[in-house]
Amino acid sequence: MPAWAWAVPAIALAVLATAFATGAGPWLATASGMALVGSVVAAVHHAEVVAHRVGEPFGTLVLALAVTIIEASLILSMMLMGGEAQAALARDAVYAAVMLICNGVVGLCLLVGGLKHGEQSFRVEGAGAGLAALVALSTLTLVLPAFTTTTTGNTYSTSQLAFAAIASATLWGVFVFVQTVRHRDYFLPAVDAANPEVHATPPTVGMAWASFGLLLVSLVAVVGLAKVLSPAIERGVTAAGAPRTVIGIAIAAIVLLPETWAAVRAARANRLQTSMNLAIGSALACIGLTIPVVAAASVAFDKKLVLGLESKDLVMLALTFVVGTITLGTGRTNIMQGAVHLVIFAAFLFLALVP
Repeated sequence: MPAWAWAVPAIALAVLATAFATGAGPWLATASGMALVGSVVAAVHHAEVVAHRVGEPFGTLVLALAVTIIEASLILSMMLMGGEAQAALARDAVYAAVMLICNGVVGLCLLVGGLKHGEQSFRVEGAGAGLAALVALSTLTLVLPAFTTTTTGNTYSTSQLAFAAIASATLWGVFVFVQTVRHRDYFLPAVDAANPEVHATPPTVGMAWASFGLLLVSLVAVVGLAKVLSPAIERGVTAAGAPRTVIGIAIAAIVLLPETWAAVRAARANRLQTSMNLAIGSALACIGLTIPVVAAASVAFDKKLVLGLESKDLVMLALTFVVGTITLGTGRTNIMQGAVHLVIFAAFLFLALVP
């Protein structure tokens, strides 16, 4: 293990502890930003070590699960501390994550991979199953609350919220079972999936466990430093006169940096299957894990939870899934699909600033 791979997470934790103890002044905010970037690089490195040991699709699942669990914890803590003002935080964060992954991450991977390799391929069976689950989860959690009549204000009643939470957890669990047990071959590269010459010698078990531990440390540092930097981001958003939803987008983008970097690196190395596994798996985990957690907290602590999207966001979500269905329908991609997804992502960002 290179020295920087364990030194960077340790330094990032030290910066994080100092920021929490003394407050993030201008110099410490700069150090926090640098430590954040270093933590992202370290997280991707350790995730790739673990993935190399356990193989696909378990490797991509490790990173997606780790990031999503910590992201859900961050959303929950902010929701409980923020009171009524944070009623829509979970909705904004989940919606932003879905749009970031399905358009930003996927579009960037397809563009980078297409520029370097022309055309790339992946397994339609796995991507199609994941997209179907993602459409169902997004509709149940982000769309239906805007149309139900038992309660008003884009909210669910307690029984409706319980059903949505159970359905989300169930669909995510079934997808993980299909991905890792029942139809694992759907998520393996279609060409040379079992060729031992494709990869170098796997790391030892001890090295893999060490990297797993350092991966968790790096991800904790990423989320913690994002929280430290969030007041500065909020002040910048307020000074620019932008809507508060931009804060959620900025934090989601920071938290998803490790997955984005890992997915783009895989696409550039002509491993688009790994990129698709990361993207779809992360989006599913984001909803399947976050919604049950925040739903349980909402009922337990009697907190209002706004889940239904506004009309503009409903249109953008529908557009994303229609284009995603076309993109994932053939199993082959080029720069055109990447450009389309990136334009949709740019429209999402623009309309967040100018609603």
